[in-house]
Amino acid sequence: MTRTLMAAAFGLFLLPVDSFGQDYEEVRARLQTLANVEDSRISIAESPINGMLQIRLGSEIVYMTDDARFLVQGRLFDLDTREDLTDRAMSEVRKGLIKELASARTIDFGPEDADYSLYVFTDVDCGYCRRLHEQIAEYNDAGIRIRYAAFPRAGIGSETFRKMNSVWCAADPHAAMDFAKAGNTPEPASCDSPVAQQYQLGQSMGVTGTPALLTTDGDLIPGYVPPQDLRKRLEMLHERNSAVVARATD
Repeated sequence: MTRTLMAAAFGLFLLPVDSFGQDYEEVRARLQTLANVEDSRISIAESPINGMLQIRLGSEIVYMTDDARFLVQGRLFDLDTREDLTDRAMSEVRKGLIKELASARTIDFGPEDADYSLYVFTDVDCGYCRRLHEQIAEYNDAGIRIRYAAFPRAGIGSETFRKMNSVWCAADPHAAMDFAKAGNTPEPASCDSPVAQQYQLGQSMGVTGTPALLTTDGDLIPGYVPPQDLRKRLEMLHERNSAVVARATD
């Protein structure tokens, strides 16, 4: 449990509890007080459990009783369908943010009509990111289009951040990406770079390391996956998501 949520959890028991019922504004106010999270980063919805709410706090999904007394952090599973409902909820959050990512000047490798389009949060100084980039042609041959988004692990203002700004601002970003992923320092360049925006979007989606692979359905696959294994993984995710949609429309 993060320190913020741990403090919130203990605080729930220390403060007097009123009967909130279905008054989500009161629940929202308590969450803001306890977790110190901006209102715009709090989302409240019903969960499949009576009396339990699903709460999005920034990039985290937690659960809270509708009287605002108990806060639960962990994964919620439907044992009948064997579905991870917490992961599904986070996928929907990420899916909603993909539109912002798609308009944030990704650097794309592969044809637009590929079988799968995959967003890859990358860091030019990350060893496994470089390994993935060395196999770009193999991913493309497997029907996967790679759309790079910047995620400098050292954060905004770091040396890696500056390198990635130079890549995105280069006259030929594809060549600059090749150059940087080969271990070289790109020629300094400046522009209205999307690197900070992409980094912040990654954080909102729950990205914590690189490479992080994001499907158009909002599924997040952490780490490097070889091309043929990734193709199989994407096929499995597509089948699973199609089954979920089918169940929802029955």
